[in-house]
Amino acid sequence: MRYPSRIHLREVSPRDGLQAEATHLSTKDKVDFINLLSDAGFPQINAVSFVSPKVMPHMADAADVMAAVTRRPGTIYDATVPNLSGVRRAIEADMPVISVFISASLADYRPDKTQDDNLVSAAEAVAEARANGLGVIAVVAKAFGCSAEGEIPFDRVLRLARGLHDAGATEVCLGDTSGEGGPAQVARMVGGMLDAFPDTPLSLHFHDTRGLGLANVLAAMDAGATRFDSAVGGIGGSPQTRNSTGNISTEDLLHLCEDAGVETGVDLDIVLEAYRFLEEKLAHPLPGRLGKFGRSKRALAS
Repeated sequence: MRYPSRIHLREVSPRDGLQAEATHLSTKDKVDFINLLSDAGFPQINAVSFVSPKVMPHMADAADVMAAVTRRPGTIYDATVPNLSGVRRAIEADMPVISVFISASLADYRPDKTQDDNLVSAAEAVAEARANGLGVIAVVAKAFGCSAEGEIPFDRVLRLARGLHDAGATEVCLGDTSGEGGPAQVARMVGGMLDAFPDTPLSLHFHDTRGLGLANVLAAMDAGATRFDSAVGGIGGSPQTRNSTGNISTEDLLHLCEDAGVETGVDLDIVLEAYRFLEEKLAHPLPGRLGKFGRSKRALAS
């Protein structure tokens, strides 16, 4: 198996992770948590989303959070947005990068708003962001399958990614929202996307629903991918998606990278401190394994 010498990690627990939690962290706790992640040296943090508080009450204080966060030089802080209104709020909050989602599953659309309608809306948001100098991550959610529809045709995933890429997206991300994907499929799709967009960064967003999250990372690495999303403690999931459990655990992924000799630039000890902080604030055990058991004696010895 081939490993890259270095990968780019995007920490998504402040947004994707916290949105799925029953406990709402205070603005101060969110700021302290993001600052701790910054201290760990993440190259990128998905810090907030600018979405209607009625839809996502956890993110109602997004602007206040970003006004108080200490922005570390070298770290990119990005926001997830659903539409033009979200783009404008992200601009006001001085976010350099946004992510825009579109679902590959036809089961997510109503007769009065089709997938093509959503593609047009998402492309407008991409174009608006690019016109204002922001970078844009085009996220194709449920790219590897859907608990309602099953496996998604690759041609459909490619068409959606191309539509947002042509609108100006600077990165393409494949999301496995309900953890449907497996290593063989991941390798095929990563290869296909790298062929389709050879000059555009490709990132992967895996959920660990069926325990294949890290195996999918290894398959993606072997196929040439070097950019991955993960969440401290393995928290997260889409509240609107059946069977969407937590993201792959950041500390588990870092431990894997240490073993494989893959550089990340992220301090695992500080990430474990962030794990303990989050576990205390959320008041329940987190899914990630390394936070429970620590590094193996073999890893410590090496």
